[in-house]
Amino acid sequence: MVIDQTLYLLLCKFMFGTLIFIRILGFLAIAPVWKHVAVISQLKWFFAMILAVMMTSVYWTEQMTLDFHVWSIVLLVFKEFVLGLIIGFSANMCMYAARFAGGLIDVDMGYQPAAMFDVTESPALIGEFKELIMIVLFLYLGGMGQLIEALYASVQAVPINTFEMSGATIKLMTKFATSVFIIGVKIAAPMIVAIFLTNLAMALLARFAPQTNIFILSFQLRMAVGLVVLFLTVPLVVYVSKLALGNFQEETMRIILSLYPPRTI
Repeated sequence: MVIDQTLYLLLCKFMFGTLIFIRILGFLAIAPVWKHVAVISQLKWFFAMILAVMMTSVYWTEQMTLDFHVWSIVLLVFKEFVLGLIIGFSANMCMYAARFAGGLIDVDMGYQPAAMFDVTESPALIGEFKELIMIVLFLYLGGMGQLIEALYASVQAVPINTFEMSGATIKLMTKFATSVFIIGVKIAAPMIVAIFLTNLAMALLARFAPQTNIFILSFQLRMAVGLVVLFLTVPLVVYVSKLALGNFQEETMRIILSLYPPRTI
């Protein structure tokens, strides 16, 4: 009898570690830096395994026993993976905002006109540049350590056998997603204004000098003005990006805590 109870306890702990491992895999699938194609799958699995062992040892005595019914295990696995995706999605909002800002600039400068007609994914030149700036700031400000802290906190805030997508969670995620557009517009604002003034000047020139080929001239002038303003406003972009990254950990933790309604947000 004692042996059976010991085996059952060890099996529960093994399943506990496995579910944490699945949560971390869901997180790494969409988390900043880790979601990039340059990060090989073997590295993600190895890093997830190390974190799962460490977190299992930390929370070894704080988790309840599990029901080993097939459907119960399947639901727990699905829940853990979705929870990891939610945490990674929340932490990746600033990167989405940077890419969104770059997409706006690309269309205005003429680097991505095909995006208005082709729904397939195409590279965004300025979007890649803005996202790289955001990633460098993210690493410089210790964002990776903050993400690991969020994962550790999620195990305590959302136990393995507890999950509820409450209205507060949906409200916070909606608010957080809305901030992507706000941050993106703030980052792209100087470029949008500069290109708008350039287009206005081209329109006035077309009125005063109709013989000028404004259509051809506008492409070169917009790119030239856009590149100059792009490099002149790098300090402003860095400042806005630092402010955005400074708030992401708090917002991510609020979303994690909202998944466990008995606790206050």
